[in-house]
Amino acid sequence: MSLRPRTPAMRPYARPLPPMQEPFNIIPIHNLLADHPSLRYPEIRAAAAALRAVGDLRKPPFVQWKSDHDLMNWLGIFFGFQDDNVRNQREHLVLHLANSQMRLQPPPNLADVLDPGVLRRFRRKLLQNYTSWCAYLGRRSNVVVSRRRGGGDDPRRELLYVAMYLLVWGESGNLRFTPECVCYIYHHMAMELNQVLDEDIDPETGRPFLPSVSGQNAFMKSVIMPIYATVRDEVESSRNGTRPHSAWRNYDDINEYFWSRRCFKSLKWPINYSSNFFSTVEKERRVGKTGFVEQRSFWNLFRSFDKLWVLLLLFLQAALIVAWEGKEYPWTALESRDVQVRLLTVFITWGGLRVLQAVLDAGTQYSLVTRETLSLGVRMVLKAVVATAWTIIFAVFYVMIWAQKNSDGRWSAEANSRIVDFLWTSLVFVIPELLALVLFIVPWVRNFIEELNWNAVYVFTWWFHTRIFVGRALREGLVNNVKYTVFWIIVLASKFAFSYFLQIKPLVNMTKALMKIKVHTYKMHVFFEGTNVIAVVLLWVPVVLIYLMDMQIWYAIYSSFVGSTIGLFSHLGEIRNIKQLRLRFQFFASALQFNLMPEEQSLRPELTMVKKLRDAIHRLKLRYGLGLAYQKTESSQIEATRFALIWNEIMTTFREEDLISDRELELLELPPNCWHIRVIRWPCFLLANELLLALNQAKELANEPDHLLWLRICKSEYRRCAIIEAYDSIRYLLLVVVRNGTEENSIITNLFREIDQCIENQKFTATYKMSLLPQIHAKLISLIDLLLQLKKDTSKTVDILQALYELSVREFPWVKKSMETLRAEGLATRSRSIEEGLLFENAIQFPDDEDATFFRHLRRLHTILTSRDSMHNVPVNIDARKRIAFFSNSLFMNMPRAPYVEKMMAFSVLTPYYDEEVLYGKESLRSENEDGISTLFYLQKIYEGEWVNFLERMYREGMKDDDELFTTKARDLRVWASYRGQTLSRTVRGMMYYYRALQMLAFLDSASEMDIRVGSQQVASHGLMSQNDVMDGQHMQPASRKLGRTASVTNLFKGHEHGIALLKFTYVVACQLYGKHKAKGDNRAEEILYLMKNNEALRVAYVDEVKLGRDEVEYYSVLVKYDQQIQREVEIYRIRLPGPLKLGEGKPENQNHAIIFTRGDAIQTIDMNQDNYFEEALKMRNLLEEFKNFYGIRKPTILGVRENIFTGSVSSLAWFMSNQEMSFVTLNQRVLANPLKVRMHYGHPDVFDRFWFLPRGGISKASKVINISEDIFAGFNCTLRGGNVTHHEYIQVGKGRDVGLNQISMFEAKVASGSGEQVLSRDVYRLGHRLDFFRMLSFFYSTVGFYFNTMMVVLTVYSFLWGRLFLALSGVEDDLDTNNNKAVGVMLNQQFIIQLGLFTALPMIVENSLEQGFLTAVWDFLTMQLQLASVFYTFSMGTRTHFFGRTILHGGAKYRATGRGFVVQHRSFAENYRLYSRSHFVKAIELGIILVVYAVHSNVARDTFVYIGMSISSWFLVVSWMLAPFIFNPSGFDWLKTVYDFDDFMNWLWYSGGVFTKAEHSWETWWYEEQDHLRTTGLWGKLLEIILDLRFFFFQYGVVYQLGITGGNKSIGVYLLSWIYMVVAVGIYMTIAWAQNKYAAKQHVYYRLVQLAVIMVMVLFIVLLLEFTKFKFLDIVSSLLAFIPTGWGIILIAQVLRPFLQTTAVWDTVVSLARLYDLLFGHSAEVSKYLVSLPAKSLTELYLEVLMGSRCRKSKYELCRCSTDWFSGGDSAAGLQLISDIFLKRLVFTVLIPGRLE
Repeated sequence: MSLRPRTPAMRPYARPLPPMQEPFNIIPIHNLLADHPSLRYPEIRAAAAALRAVGDLRKPPFVQWKSDHDLMNWLGIFFGFQDDNVRNQREHLVLHLANSQMRLQPPPNLADVLDPGVLRRFRRKLLQNYTSWCAYLGRRSNVVVSRRRGGGDDPRRELLYVAMYLLVWGESGNLRFTPECVCYIYHHMAMELNQVLDEDIDPETGRPFLPSVSGQNAFMKSVIMPIYATVRDEVESSRNGTRPHSAWRNYDDINEYFWSRRCFKSLKWPINYSSNFFSTVEKERRVGKTGFVEQRSFWNLFRSFDKLWVLLLLFLQAALIVAWEGKEYPWTALESRDVQVRLLTVFITWGGLRVLQAVLDAGTQYSLVTRETLSLGVRMVLKAVVATAWTIIFAVFYVMIWAQKNSDGRWSAEANSRIVDFLWTSLVFVIPELLALVLFIVPWVRNFIEELNWNAVYVFTWWFHTRIFVGRALREGLVNNVKYTVFWIIVLASKFAFSYFLQIKPLVNMTKALMKIKVHTYKMHVFFEGTNVIAVVLLWVPVVLIYLMDMQIWYAIYSSFVGSTIGLFSHLGEIRNIKQLRLRFQFFASALQFNLMPEEQSLRPELTMVKKLRDAIHRLKLRYGLGLAYQKTESSQIEATRFALIWNEIMTTFREEDLISDRELELLELPPNCWHIRVIRWPCFLLANELLLALNQAKELANEPDHLLWLRICKSEYRRCAIIEAYDSIRYLLLVVVRNGTEENSIITNLFREIDQCIENQKFTATYKMSLLPQIHAKLISLIDLLLQLKKDTSKTVDILQALYELSVREFPWVKKSMETLRAEGLATRSRSIEEGLLFENAIQFPDDEDATFFRHLRRLHTILTSRDSMHNVPVNIDARKRIAFFSNSLFMNMPRAPYVEKMMAFSVLTPYYDEEVLYGKESLRSENEDGISTLFYLQKIYEGEWVNFLERMYREGMKDDDELFTTKARDLRVWASYRGQTLSRTVRGMMYYYRALQMLAFLDSASEMDIRVGSQQVASHGLMSQNDVMDGQHMQPASRKLGRTASVTNLFKGHEHGIALLKFTYVVACQLYGKHKAKGDNRAEEILYLMKNNEALRVAYVDEVKLGRDEVEYYSVLVKYDQQIQREVEIYRIRLPGPLKLGEGKPENQNHAIIFTRGDAIQTIDMNQDNYFEEALKMRNLLEEFKNFYGIRKPTILGVRENIFTGSVSSLAWFMSNQEMSFVTLNQRVLANPLKVRMHYGHPDVFDRFWFLPRGGISKASKVINISEDIFAGFNCTLRGGNVTHHEYIQVGKGRDVGLNQISMFEAKVASGSGEQVLSRDVYRLGHRLDFFRMLSFFYSTVGFYFNTMMVVLTVYSFLWGRLFLALSGVEDDLDTNNNKAVGVMLNQQFIIQLGLFTALPMIVENSLEQGFLTAVWDFLTMQLQLASVFYTFSMGTRTHFFGRTILHGGAKYRATGRGFVVQHRSFAENYRLYSRSHFVKAIELGIILVVYAVHSNVARDTFVYIGMSISSWFLVVSWMLAPFIFNPSGFDWLKTVYDFDDFMNWLWYSGGVFTKAEHSWETWWYEEQDHLRTTGLWGKLLEIILDLRFFFFQYGVVYQLGITGGNKSIGVYLLSWIYMVVAVGIYMTIAWAQNKYAAKQHVYYRLVQLAVIMVMVLFIVLLLEFTKFKFLDIVSSLLAFIPTGWGIILIAQVLRPFLQTTAVWDTVVSLARLYDLLFGHSAEVSKYLVSLPAKSLTELYLEVLMGSRCRKSKYELCRCSTDWFSGGDSAAGLQLISDIFLKRLVFTVLIPGRLE
């Protein structure tokens, strides 16, 4: 309970409020006397009163001052802020100050007076970045606050400083992405504020000083708009981000201009608009890039992570030197002085790498050097010179060592002294590294030094790095240092040991052998005959590539096991299912009370350590069941009632979401105390079968004393409670059914009194026969069955009661009593007359059929008496079970204690929305695809159980038949479907659970014991009543006996709950286009309005465009809500923007414009594909308490939250993605946060410290293209600015993922492209250099390194296959040692498989083992493999590789809208070809040709098993890349659809189109769009592209020498003459094309004659070749394999040279040939599909006959049908899933349980 008394609420909230003239957002600050629940809190009035304390401040001139004006108005008028900005920030400030004062402990003496400490702490936090900026630039802060306590003007002055910053920030628009620019503006405005407050005199006018910026909207027009115009002009000059990043300034460049003192000299104040900062100045004089230049090159990976590559390259060199010695162990080789001296060459290499780094720095950053930054240029030159000098010095010293040794003939003393000289020189060289090591050991020293802004420190560090505002003091504490250092030392040791013994050493031996081999006969012309250098290089390239990337594998291995260990100690997965929950449910109530209910705050706070120890001991008792926690929560206690309210509310939300049925709700709910029951009424699913087990125990122990029997029963808490509840319920039931006041009623009372006395005296077994209990049990069930019927049979009821009387009174006791004794004891009636009838005949009184509460408890009693199974499958829905298990498990994990709602941190949720689905339309649900499948039908099958529950709910709510679903219940149907998709309505529902949870928690916080007890009875009386399925004749039971209205704790609210929930929670949806949707009458606007109408705390922010004239448009940020009083949408704030919203990336710009309307200390970023759960919302106030705890040496600034992927059941692909994503968002994030300390912000739903990020650039970055992965840059920015990111897994938020292959591929392409842009960014470069070595390793391998190493895996396959191809075609392979050759090839290929498996499978298996159990994890993994998950993961690897590499080389990153819809339609081949031709098909065909050519021309490959071993992984990659788009495409193998797809593909291929033709309609348009990245790439990108394309010419070079026509000639002339073939082929094609254009339309006969002539000439030519040369028919096939790649290489090079060729006649030929090649590639993909599908279909049928046999006809039928669907027209993913399920189940039954399948 709160310790401070509250003023009572003015009126209940439910009463309608009088209409307000001025709309307000959350609290009506303009009218503090209004009847609003939030105004009952004195803290609100205190904050508002502080703002109204204008006092004797000088009033603004020229404006009439009103009595209701406050300090915000005073600032707004003086400095020209917008009125709505003032109103918005007034509420913002009042809310925050009030919430902060509520949290004070102990509370202040005067609650309605603002506490100075609250304001002081807020000012320090809000202006901390400004203060640091001033100190960094050596400027004195203009925030001048007296340090004296109780200073008269200090609170008001402090309030003005805070308000001024909020007003500047609130009106800065896009400039909020440039926090130091905002600091610059605020710095000067605070200076002018001081002059006004100090009543300075303007020296120019002699009058009181006036700000330089004043007047209506002056701040926006004079300050913000000029800077905004500069940003806009820079973005426009970027040509939508396609120009090189180095050619224009982005947000970061604009911001970093304010990191140097030159901004004060150039911009000045008032702002000098002629400054070279602005875009109005010509380009030559304008300020260019600032701080960093983003250059597009793979060398950025070396520049940013040079320490990593130096380590890897130096170890490789050292390992080669040691391995070359030929010793078995490296330490043996190191005993040789020669080896020791050779190892000194690593310093020469190290020096050379420093030269490379210096040259790269100068080559990429030279444009930063200007007249103002000459020192930067000097340092670049000096670094290159010094690095070169060191390299030369090391080389000279090294040569001198060997010269001395050679002259002496041994290692003489002089030679050894030369070695010592070298070592002393090396020591000087590594002094900076040793100093860094010392500072790494004492991290606090380095942090202290880096935080100093002394010039001496700057001079000392000038040589090492540029002085920048961010990236200082990033070191972690010593404990964290030790943890991640040990982790990486183990990883590095494992990697280096593996590399030395299994990679480098074996290949060194083979290299020695290869160098000794003399190739006798080369099969082709070799320019360097007599040497095998090329063969050695080709052999080493794949090994070196593996060496460079396999640290990613070791990182994956160790991070998986470390993550699982941490999860284990965090108690994850201890409750995995309902069965395990049943075992711990008795402690669940205490755990919920301990974690979710606030503890009483004492007046004298306990010592922190003592309190923590006490909490830890209590949590330990709960976790391991120490003590009898349930005895403290019996139904007479308030804790049990509170627990029941919370648990039942959770189950109510489950029912509202249709996850459980009405019957399951009754089984799961925890009913309140009634019917005088003396124990906790556990949910029925826990009490199932317990009563029957107790009856069996009673029969077995009939002769035992009472205490032994009861002791056995009490071993199960649920059994004890079931017995007592059944006993008490039966007593109550009989007394209700038998009319009160009758003799029969008195007999029942006396009978139970006698039984109670026997139990109390422990004589029950001695008095009664236990063997009769089953008969009594059966009669009671019969009685309840009769009572549950609609029409009750009185005679049958009398018969059963009489039978019960005979059993209980006459037969049950061991000692039979006479009638006189029974009458004396009140157990028999006096002699009855005929009129009185038989016993019970006139005493029965049936309960009223309308008494729903009675029948609910009666059904519960019936369940307890009759249930015979354990109900482990309740609820049936898997998602419901998972959520219950996770929620219950989380309450036994470590989490902060919950504060009172009043004392919790306030927070907001922000969701950016563009134009996605809000609510599915009725027609879109009903419309069918070409197979007759509608979205609604698809959902009914995917969510079959939930659909049944939905129909049950609809019928309960009055629906008569299913036809009403599309009429009166259409909205309910649309809502149900939308809640299963990734729609805005689902996200809003989930986030509004926060509001609902806070209301309930606020009620429980403040409610008295009587309120809760009485309230629980009220909820029970209005509660959920399950429909009784019993029918009497043909009549169903009346509606009152069915499930009634949804009961909720909200019915108990008194009014203040709404007020406090509004103060603590705000939900803002940034619907950027809402204004346009309203104007156009778009139904999305209507649906958004419906969401606002039904969600009180929901606010919508949008951008409104107001056209003033022909070309003049004003842009406004508008906030609206739905006013429940006047029943319409009202506009709250309208704040003008400096211009169009979108200058950078759309999503962060959308977030940024709406963030000014958020409130609270924290903000949770939620995407539109997310969901939330009520039970998780209950833990939000616990999570927010984490901001108060230290994690390491810092408090958190981002709280990472676990995600629950809810789309896993939609399709097999969705399941693959959910498993992959699940391991990423749990295990990976867990390890990154602890122990590696490099967790960033990977998407959502992380919670930000709002006032930490607000002055530091916001919650994302928005620069065009470079920040396309905008969310991760928030984590980069946080880390660089000294923040701390943690991860917490006791709370989860739902997350949707893409469910179709095309959607997934576009998502992967976007993420991979974003990672490619990250490589170029300044954030990655600075983190790579400013983090210590081991954190840098963690950062690299968890971000861009993952994508780089994925690309390296593919490059390794390429290099290996190209190398083997060269060895085979050149003839070198024939002379190699056969055994070693085979061994190396097989080893490399197996390593590819290992790499692929470890990249994807290991983290997934480990995490699933932790949370679901090892056997379940293995079962899921095997199921996934049978559903071809490996094909999907291999395909995704190709997607990531293609887009990551292309983005770094050429750019082209862009946002790709995936749609996030359900995949129920077949995707045409033309669409798949457009998506995958360049990223997968072409590359797969290239690798396939290499494998075929190698198989034909290699002697090694003729050994089938060796060839399989060497190429299996490569063939798997080829098949995956070619066939995945067909396998995972609905009806992918349907013959009719294939025909249609072929026609569509051909039409698309040959359609010429026009200027405005889209890519999906015309091949030519698509082909030109595919080359866009080559138009924007730089010179180096084009050169590298041409160099890579030259590889296709090797096919021709290698194969032509193998043709029979050459006659064994190895002259270079053979290759040159082979180009005649290319010329002839192109000539033939051009001839036919010419004839087609000229004759095909009107003179078709001539066209056919030309074709005939060409064919005849070709045939004649072939005949002549066969006759007069050694030409063979096989040469034709070989020629195709040789010359087709050459043609493709020519086309690729022509695309690069397009600017030069497009104006020539050659270009038309290139376009025609390119079309021909795409036709060839498309046909190759179709053919490969059927080459694989036909054998697969036959194998499936064979499997059915052989393995399935005839014993499982149903499964066989299903599998036949499924396989037919898969290969002939069904959903491929569904088919795979059914096949794998049946296969695994059959395998288990056949092997483990033979004979059981029938």
